[in-house]
Amino acid sequence: MTSADSTRPVRLAVVSAGLGEPSSTRLLADRLAEATRVALREEGVDAEAGVVELREVATQIAHNFVTGFADARLREAIEQVTGADGLIAVTPVFSASYSGLFKSFFDVLDKDALVGKPVLLGATGGTPRHSLVLEHAMRPLFAHLRAVAAPTAVYAATDDWAARDDDFSRRIARAGGELAGLVAPHAAAGSSPTAEPDVVPFEQQLAALRVEE
Repeated sequence: MTSADSTRPVRLAVVSAGLGEPSSTRLLADRLAEATRVALREEGVDAEAGVVELREVATQIAHNFVTGFADARLREAIEQVTGADGLIAVTPVFSASYSGLFKSFFDVLDKDALVGKPVLLGATGGTPRHSLVLEHAMRPLFAHLRAVAAPTAVYAATDDWAARDDDFSRRIARAGGELAGLVAPHAAAGSSPTAEPDVVPFEQQLAALRVEE
């Protein structure tokens, strides 16, 4: 078990593409975040979770596509996601895939922004038959972005919220535990999983060689 004294709080970014208020997408996102925090606490690691509601920056995302620039509000959302140790990304299912708003947000990120970033995937929809969106749409998207997706992804159909068995809760707990396992080592090391090594400028290296000569 990791000592809490030797770690800093893990920063989790929770991206919800739900359109309603409240929405089942946000509800699933919150449950996944809580499961991750619980798993991290069991390892002696504190966690802070910040939520990015994409519907609140939908207009800014559209403007970014047209102008090529993100305004202050969208930049804040982007920095919250790219600066986090772990990401929880949840979307409603539209036309058998992730929503356009969800895809558009990740399209405006720099192509290298999520390299090595641990991510937990979730989706919501009306019927269980749409659950394959996790594997045929979401997982390939984050593989393209070179993020590290947790093995378990969680789909919540309408019936799952009223189910009397514990399978749904077990899936959420397992997924949260997997994300915790991916981000906890980086907290213990005191660095972000996507932190880049220090790079010495070429001119400085050349100057050092000349001094040695």
